[in-house]
Amino acid sequence: MVFVYIICGAAAFLLITFIAVSVAVFIKAYYSGRRKDVTYKVLSGKDYDPYHDKMLDVIKTAVKIPYEEIGIRSYDGKKLYGRLYLKDPSAPFHIQFNGYRGNGLRDFSGGLQLALESGGNVILTDQRSHGKSEGSVITFGVKERKDVQSWVNYVCETYGDVPVFLEGISMGAATVLMSADLPMKNVRGIVADCPYSSPFDIVSLVARRIFNSGKILDPCIVFSAFVFGHFNILSSSALESVKATKIPILIIHGSKDNFVPLSMSRDIRDANPDMVTLVEIEGAPHGLSYLTDTEKYKKVLFDFIADKL
Repeated sequence: MVFVYIICGAAAFLLITFIAVSVAVFIKAYYSGRRKDVTYKVLSGKDYDPYHDKMLDVIKTAVKIPYEEIGIRSYDGKKLYGRLYLKDPSAPFHIQFNGYRGNGLRDFSGGLQLALESGGNVILTDQRSHGKSEGSVITFGVKERKDVQSWVNYVCETYGDVPVFLEGISMGAATVLMSADLPMKNVRGIVADCPYSSPFDIVSLVARRIFNSGKILDPCIVFSAFVFGHFNILSSSALESVKATKIPILIIHGSKDNFVPLSMSRDIRDANPDMVTLVEIEGAPHGLSYLTDTEKYKKVLFDFIADKL
C-alpha cells in the first residue's frame, strides 16, 4: 500500500509540475495582455546596437507619413487595426504584417517607405494581439493566417480588381507564408523577411536556447497552446503552406540571424523551388537585412514587384 501511495504521489507531483510549466510557457510565449506602444522600443543587444540610430531614423520618418486609420473584423470577431496609406486606388496594394510582440509601424517602417516608393498603396496592420488590434493570445500564424485572408478580402471588396502583395517580417513573414495555401483573390506575390518554418519549430527552438532543456518542454508547448490558448500549434506551418501554393514568393534572410536560423528559409525554398526565390543578405542580423544592405534589398524587392505586375 505504501508503494501505491508513493506511485500516486509521484504521479500527482509530475502532473502538477507539467501543468505549472505549461502555464509558464503560455504566459511567456503566447499571452499578450496589456500592451504598451513599442514604436520606439527598438531591438537591443550585440546584434542590434550598431543599428540603433538607423532604426530610429527610419521609424521617425515613417511616423510622419500621413495615413487613415481603418479596421476590419477577424473571422472570430476581433477588431483588427490597420493604417491605410492611399496614393492611387487603382495601384497595387501592399498589406504588411508585423513581427512577434511588435507593431506594424515599428517593424515595417522601412518596408512601408519602400512600398510607397514603388508606387503602391499600403495597409500597415497590427496583427491580432499586437498594437491596437484586439486579442490576448499570439498563435504564431495559426489564426493570424486567416486574418491575412480577411485583409485581402477587404482590399478586393473595397477597391476591386487590384494587384495585392503580402509582406511580413519575422512572425509576420511566417504568417503570410502560412496564408499562401488559402483561397485569396488578386495576390500577385508574397515577400517574407526572415520567416520561420513553423510555429512549433520556432517556439521549441527558442525554449531549448533559453532553458538549455533539449526537447523536454515540447509537450508543454503543445499542451499550453491547446488548453490555455485554444489553438493547435501543430495544425499549420509555413513549410506545408508554401509547398502547396502557386503564389510567387520572395524570401529575404540575413546570414547572421541568431534568432530565426537561415536554414529555415532554405528549407521553405526547397519545399517549392519553382515558386520561391531566396535572397540571403550577408552579415544581416534578424530583421535587419534592409538596414544592412539597403541597395540590394531595394533592388530585389522592386524587381520582384515589377515582374509580377
